[in-house]
Amino acid sequence: MLQNDLQVRSGVVGGTLLSTIINISLHDVVFTIVMAVIGAVVSFFVSYILRRLFKNNKMPR
Repeated sequence: MLQNDLQVRSGVVGGTLLSTIINISLHDVVFTIVMAVIGAVVSFFVSYILRRLFKNNKMPR
């Protein structure tokens, strides 16, 4: 019974992955990479600016 369950699971996972890979275009991959780079750059600059703004305003404990 365990072997049958493993075969069904691997078949479902394999079929899902293959059908997903076929439907993803190069445009989608490039768009995702560009958006990730933009998000990382914006996140870096926002954290840098916030760190600089609050560096001099240390809260008393």
